[in-house]
Order: sequence, then C-alpha cells, then structure tokens
Amino acid sequence: MPIITLTTDFGLKDHSVAAVKGALYSEIEDTVVIDISHQISPFNIIEATYIIKNAYHNFPEGSIHIIGVDAELTPENKHIAVYLDNHYFICANNGIVSLITSEIKPDKIVEINIHKTLDTSFTVLDIFVKVAGHILRGGKLEIIGKPIETLKQIKYIEPQINALENQLIGHVVYIDNFGNVITNIKKTFFEPLVKGRKFVISVRHVEFKEIYETYSDAINFDLPPQKRGDSGKKIAIFNASGYLELAIYKSNPHRTGGASSLLGLDMMDTITINFYDD
Repeated sequence: MPIITLTTDFGLKDHSVAAVKGALYSEIEDTVVIDISHQISPFNIIEATYIIKNAYHNFPEGSIHIIGVDAELTPENKHIAVYLDNHYFICANNGIVSLITSEIKPDKIVEINIHKTLDTSFTVLDIFVKVAGHILRGGKLEIIGKPIETLKQIKYIEPQINALENQLIGHVVYIDNFGNVITNIKKTFFEPLVKGRKFVISVRHVEFKEIYETYSDAINFDLPPQKRGDSGKKIAIFNASGYLELAIYKSNPHRTGGASSLLGLDMMDTITINFYDD
C-alpha cells in the first residue's frame, strides 16, 4: 500500500492539514497518509531538514514525502520533485533537499511545471497533491516537470574546523520537545578529529568535557537517589541520529526549563569545541 508523508509548518489549529489529507484521499485511493510533523517553526527550512532527514529512511522504499515548509511559489522559490534514495520528495527548491542530499546524490530532479493547468492559491493542496497522485499512478517525473541538474544550496549550516584542527565550530539546528539542543556536529565528523586528545564543548558560560553514550550513562545508579546529583545535570550525547546533543537530565521545558532555555541557546547559535593534548 503506497505511503505519503506530510511535513509542514501549518500547525494544528487551522484547517490546512485536514484539507491536504482530504485532497490526498480524494486523489489517490487506498493510500496511507502519515504525519511526520506539522509543528515546524514557520518557514524554518533548517528545522524541517533535520526532521525529514532523520525520518524518511524509516519508511518503505517508494514512499512519497510532501514538504510544505516555505512552499509558496515565487520566481526564486520554484517547486521540485526529487527521486532520492528510492524515495520521492515534493517541495520547494529552497535548500531543504540540498541539505538532505549532502551525503546522497539524487537520482532525478524535475522542476514542476503544471501550475498553469491548475487554478491554485494553496500550493501544497493544489499542486503537491496532484504530483503525488501522478507518481503513485506510475507516472514519470518528466511528465510533470522539466529535468534540472542543480539544487539551491545552503552552505552556512556545515560545521567548520580551523586550519590547526584544534577548534570545531558548529551550530544549533534543532530544539526538540524536551528542550534538548541538537547541533549540526555528527559523530562521524567529530570522532576522526579527536585523535586521542581531550576536548571542551563550550556554550555561553557552560562547558562539557565528556560525551555520554546515553542520558542514563551520566547518572551513577549505584548511589541512592538522594545522592546521585542528577537533578539539572548537564549532559552531552550523540543522539539516536548521530548528532551532538546538549541536554538537561529529565528536564521539563514547561516547568523547570530545558537545555535551550537554561543554557540560553536558540536556532543557529554557535557551539565551540576545543581540542587539546594532556
């Protein structure tokens, strides 16, 4: 059974998500529509990329992923359909796919050109739904768009290492539901730089000198609860997606605050890692 996923910045208060789902079910019989997220911050393509990149590969091959973030058609924001890693992506050419494809080359990219045949004021509902239906009916991408070779690129998101390889600069790319801060520093990028050296992760006025495997590894469970000192403990880990994450143990962002608020960190803020010998 074909699967279509939805990722948008529409939120859940308005009718937009329901309208898109209704149109999909009307357009394509016997499909399954799955929400990845509709709580992307408005127009935040960095946040959208992190969520899509770490979710799509868990779906069956051939799945179609509609991304309704910063999707309004403009002369500088054309619409594209991309076949990548045996999945289809329908979105605006606003940098999202270029970030998803930073490690994987797309098999095919087309710039969607069916707009003049449809009366539309709601891109995701009127255009992206039609493209998804075309793909699921076995239609070729070239029928609904012209092949292109390049994608809009976003470069500033990449972590940077200095010439001496003793300082790494990264940025915050996502803040999760617990207030944990996720950076763009991947484990596969970080580990070759260590080379047996020690390191200090610096954010604002706070330092982290160890990266744990899991949150609970930071807690000494051999001690009685009142002596563990786990309340408010600051933790650095590589999360399940392999990105460096800064967290507060069992924090509640709605009560005591999470790592984002307690460390004073927001999207695209800088994370510095200094390497040094003993």
